Amino acid sequence: MSRVLIVGAGVTGSLCAHLLKRRPGMTAHQVVVWDKARGAGGRMSTSRSPHNPRCTADLGAQYITLTPEYAEKHKSFYDEMLTQGILKPLTAPVEGMVMKKGSENFVTPKGISSIVKHYLQQSAGAAVFYEHHVTQINLREGKWEVCRKSGSPEEFDAIILTIPVPQILQLSGDIVNLISTSQRHQLEAVSYSSRYALGLFYEAGTDLDVPWAAQYITSNPCIRFISIDNKKRGIESSEVGPSIVVHTSVPFGIEHLESEQKDVQQLILSHLDTLLPGLPTPASIKCQKWRYSQVTQAVLDCPGQMTLHTKPLLLCGGDGFTHSNFDGCTESALRIIEVFEANL
Repeated sequence: MSRVLIVGAGVTGSLCAHLLKRRPGMTAHQVVVWDKARGAGGRMSTSRSPHNPRCTADLGAQYITLTPEYAEKHKSFYDEMLTQGILKPLTAPVEGMVMKKGSENFVTPKGISSIVKHYLQQSAGAAVFYEHHVTQINLREGKWEVCRKSGSPEEFDAIILTIPVPQILQLSGDIVNLISTSQRHQLEAVSYSSRYALGLFYEAGTDLDVPWAAQYITSNPCIRFISIDNKKRGIESSEVGPSIVVHTSVPFGIEHLESEQKDVQQLILSHLDTLLPGLPTPASIKCQKWRYSQVTQAVLDCPGQMTLHTKPLLLCGGDGFTHSNFDGCTESALRIIEVFEANL
């Protein structure tokens, strides 16, 4: 049985696992997913309050926007998620939102990471491992030897990398010499925005007294977006406390990228107090640094994926090869599977 490793349990990685396991003849392959984090989601991350796991906050993507460009192309994906209750239309008021004509917005009642978890669950037979941080990839007698920060190296017959492009370039081993000069130039040209996100978790029964579900901020040098997260997702419960998500602006994120996280957290909270004075004291707070938040320049002339090696197969993809949203990741996964089937 041949082994296929998918590195990254975000949207692209989970979709690749799902699409691979759906393909005829894939029972002859063992699909393995590794992610360096403690759970699934990647930048579609949902965090839980340490005091009440039912109190959650989306610290990454806030909602899914379906544009006319993909309405028909990815219809089956949206129909499935809507039917199963993973997605529902965003109906809560979001102040300052700019909508493109013909677009629709959706939220995830169970948190944005539920999309990734859905596709991993649909990848029947795929083995998913967390806290597996890949550091090195070597070519050994027609197979890939993959090393991680802890644990013994393992061998695979094919690899799909769906991690951010700078993390691909940080890998060591034979992969360094397998990336051609032109490919390296393409990968090095990819750029990402950086920002911080703050999640504030409250006790049950807390009244936040905010009239909107979310708001885009244009007048503050630190904060770009605030969401009353349970309200945005249409989840109101007397047994579960509310949560607030704060996203910083990109300039703030870049300026403080290497600052101490506790100092950044305090700075964000001070700005939040000027925008929403008198907020109750949260039961807990989580500060998340997104070094690679959204792609500002994707790989040029390489739609969806890049083939680094054919025998054995080594592919890479993700939003760095398209654009940073669900449809960009879906498009990348579809292109990866096409190349995979043609070469393996």
